Amino acid sequence: MNFLVTGGAGFIGSHVCERLLREGHCVWAFDDLNNFYDPRIKQQNLREIASVGGHFQFFHGDITDVRAVSELFSAAKFDQIIHLAARAGVRPSLEQPALYQRVNVEGAVNILEAARKTGVRKITIASSSSVYGVNSKVPFSESDPVFSAVSPYAASKFSCEALGHVYHHLYQMDVALLRFFTVYGPRQRPDLAIHKFTKLIDAGQPIPVFGDGSTARDHTFITDILDGIFACTKNEFGYEIFNLGESETIRLDKLISLIESALGKKAVINRQPLQPGDVPITFADISKAQRILGYNPQVSAENGIPLFVDWFRKNRH
Repeated sequence: MNFLVTGGAGFIGSHVCERLLREGHCVWAFDDLNNFYDPRIKQQNLREIASVGGHFQFFHGDITDVRAVSELFSAAKFDQIIHLAARAGVRPSLEQPALYQRVNVEGAVNILEAARKTGVRKITIASSSSVYGVNSKVPFSESDPVFSAVSPYAASKFSCEALGHVYHHLYQMDVALLRFFTVYGPRQRPDLAIHKFTKLIDAGQPIPVFGDGSTARDHTFITDILDGIFACTKNEFGYEIFNLGESETIRLDKLISLIESALGKKAVINRQPLQPGDVPITFADISKAQRILGYNPQVSAENGIPLFVDWFRKNRH
């Protein structure tokens, strides 16, 4: 099959491209290589994808550029789209809310429209656990109300979910929305906590810890996320939303302890107040994904953190 992976040079996208190639598919990656973090990291990801072999093409472009998107869809006939391209991160979205809406919402419309016009019937779209906001109950279920976003990033992802439903309802497209819960693993973005903490602890520098360490996250290892994504590509749902998480929470102080243990070094803590837009806990109810996708996460934080640290040590430079 011919797959388009938007955001294909990024953390999750590069892993998706590699697995698609290993399964014998033809893959086109679309990415603007922006400077949200060092573009050289994405360029290295592209080299690693290309080293897998098979039919792989990279298109450098921006999902907000209608002409670039149109040229991309003219270059190949896609069977499926995995739409991962977005401006990521809660805290940066507080500084640039308009940018997040433009890229994440307008960009999603451009991809959906191009898919509609060229007859692509199936698209899998990355959403986020951020849409739950400060949820009144845990674990978070897909049936919970999500009208209490607490960041521009969360609002943009909720908008993408609504757009996905519109394109399913009006044009009978098969749309799966995946609410990712704090993904980590090899190639994780350097701005995310596990990567940032590992780098700073390894260098003997203080790590910024917001709050008293009691906030908790459902950290999900990249291979488990890939299993959920690929299950979506192999089934048709009409329109569905799925949580993809590990379905276990880990407190921030415990997470730091696991990184310390894997590195064999102690962290220097720089305690700071909680940040606007942060939520006290994320925790995925994955029963729907288990039932419909056969989703069965395998990598606990106790096993995943050492795997990440091992990758970091081999790639720190």
